[in-house]
Amino acid sequence: MEQGLTLRGFSAGYPKHKVIENLNIAPLPRGEITVLLGPNGCGKSTLLRALAGLNKGQGEMWLNGEDLITQPFARRAKNVVYLPQSLPAGVHLHVLESIIVAQRASGGLHSAGSEAEIMHLLEQLGIAHLAMRYLDQLSGGQKQLVGLAQSLIRRPALLLLDEPLSALDLNYQFHVMDLVRRETALRNIVTVVVVHDINIALRHAQHALMLKQGALVAEGQPDKVITPGTLAKVYGVNGRIEHCSRGIPQVMIDGLTGPALV
Repeated sequence: MEQGLTLRGFSAGYPKHKVIENLNIAPLPRGEITVLLGPNGCGKSTLLRALAGLNKGQGEMWLNGEDLITQPFARRAKNVVYLPQSLPAGVHLHVLESIIVAQRASGGLHSAGSEAEIMHLLEQLGIAHLAMRYLDQLSGGQKQLVGLAQSLIRRPALLLLDEPLSALDLNYQFHVMDLVRRETALRNIVTVVVVHDINIALRHAQHALMLKQGALVAEGQPDKVITPGTLAKVYGVNGRIEHCSRGIPQVMIDGLTGPALV
């Protein structure tokens, strides 16, 4: 049985406009973070939503040997968890209650042991002190961290995170990516994360996909995908990869290859 996430001839989008067309992706590995890169409007969020079953997808989509396309939505939702850029507004639940609800949604039964697991997860995320706060009282960054806790407590086989760092400061960006990497390896899941900061991709991910206008430009190890050539082709910038004193690669942008992309 083929492990990981595989797409063959996969298309997704809207009735009159396909955003992703005929995408072929070799198995995305379990236990590793795959970052999804590309400019605004290239199809990153559309692809995540299609993988989650929220947008209609066509073609083949296999997860650990199971055909996701033909699965009923309820069954897919037990194995695939999608975290959007922001939680729905107006939810008046305690943080702890919201995570218990997420746990039950995946078929888990709440118990003293599971509550201890939730509190441990909140401590790892640095938000245990928010357990009895209401969701609608939290900042955008705090809500994103709660959303991540809700996602991880469901123990998915495929975790889809759409810009989980957008409302977080530098400290929490590093903290969250470090935690997601550890949990991905510990739980042996497939994690796909949309990020805009290419340096975060180079530092924290083990695999990368780069899209442009719904098509796959490059895939593989981040330092093989993120090159001066792909930066010019996909982002329209003159860039170079430099290594810091610790040997960590970083992208330096020197200018644009032409007019700004819109």
